[in-house]
Amino acid sequence: MKRHQILASKTIAIDIPKKSVAGIALGVAFFALLTAVGAYVRIPLPFTPVPITMQVMFVLLCGAALGPVYGATSQALYVVIGILGLPAFSAAGGGFSYLLGPTGGYIVGFVAAQFIVGSIIKTREDKRASFLRVCIAMAAGLAVIHLFGAIHLKTFLAASWSVTLSAGFIPFIFIDSLKAASAACFFMAFRNRFGYLFS
Repeated sequence: MKRHQILASKTIAIDIPKKSVAGIALGVAFFALLTAVGAYVRIPLPFTPVPITMQVMFVLLCGAALGPVYGATSQALYVVIGILGLPAFSAAGGGFSYLLGPTGGYIVGFVAAQFIVGSIIKTREDKRASFLRVCIAMAAGLAVIHLFGAIHLKTFLAASWSVTLSAGFIPFIFIDSLKAASAACFFMAFRNRFGYLFS
């Protein structure tokens, strides 16, 4: 009888990590796919080479749900898929050359933002982040995305900072703030109902 109990406990000890790895892998793949889908929700603007997409909301959600490491892994996976030539970027773009275009900096910023969002939201296991803390994390992540985007866009346009900000930041302040707020609300609702599914 004791032997069966020992074997059962060993089986449980082996199965739990496998389920955890499967959940993490699912989360990484899921948010990489969501980011790609968000690139297809695209509204071009006539005065800037940077379009409006739904990616920002999904990227911020990724960092909140998966945390800094797995969130960054998910977005890195998205970038690699695009670099390999699959139409994962905006306007069904793909290939390494796409990263050299006007929106390449924002895409790199997707990866960097995961460390900020995930690290701010992450707390002790017995304590969950407040809504205010989640909002701060989303705002910080959004700032990182735009920082990377603006630096690269300035180089791409070979323009002054005033021109760069007018093309790649100012037109997006309001809409991206709404996306960040929506991401915070979705995350809180998701977490309160299902818990941290992937982390």
